[in-house]
Amino acid sequence: MLVPLTRQKFEQIVPLIATGPQYKYYWGKSANFLQRLLISVVAVVAILLVQLLFKLEFAVIFVFVIFSAFFWLWYPVFQASIRNAKCRRYKYSGFFRGRVLDWWITDELVGKQETVNNKGDLVIVENREKRINLELGDDTGFSIEFEAPLRTAHKVIARGQVAEMIVMSNSPDLSRIEEFSDIYIPGRNLWVSDYPYLRQDFFNEVSRRLGQDPQDRPRRRRRVED
Repeated sequence: MLVPLTRQKFEQIVPLIATGPQYKYYWGKSANFLQRLLISVVAVVAILLVQLLFKLEFAVIFVFVIFSAFFWLWYPVFQASIRNAKCRRYKYSGFFRGRVLDWWITDELVGKQETVNNKGDLVIVENREKRINLELGDDTGFSIEFEAPLRTAHKVIARGQVAEMIVMSNSPDLSRIEEFSDIYIPGRNLWVSDYPYLRQDFFNEVSRRLGQDPQDRPRRRRRVED
């Protein structure tokens, strides 16, 4: 089942400004925070040095000082908002409900580190991450592959489960899908994602309004209005 969404509903589901989960995603680990904090300190010091060298009025650079001092705080919002904006650039969107056709686990190289062992030899350590891959589809022949970092909660995923997502396109009839969101498996109340694109409350509202197809046969439905 693929149901076109109005632009207003799509912009509710995919927000422009970062949500709490999106902010948390880009907040990162302690190393990311320390890196942002260091940038804040260096930027403030650089601005103050410029003020001293050129004898500028502090009022002139006050905004830049505040902006730099809180870089560590606002930068995750900026990162998430930029990522959201890339999704919102698509002109058309739809709510998709299908099934898990298949799933499998892969091991992906996410980075390398050079270190020295106790013999003084250079050793390259590969950082790998297990990822879950899902193939979703419906009776119309539409299918899509999705991958995300593997989580313990994913052990409940099974073939045949109903799965939902938002798809995006620049085609009015959604004949060419160019981007898609994280996946929701309602039977397990489980979200599968790398980045949490969606406002879950608005998404679940659309899901409830459409309801389950009584005969469980995916089909096209009318456009969802507000």
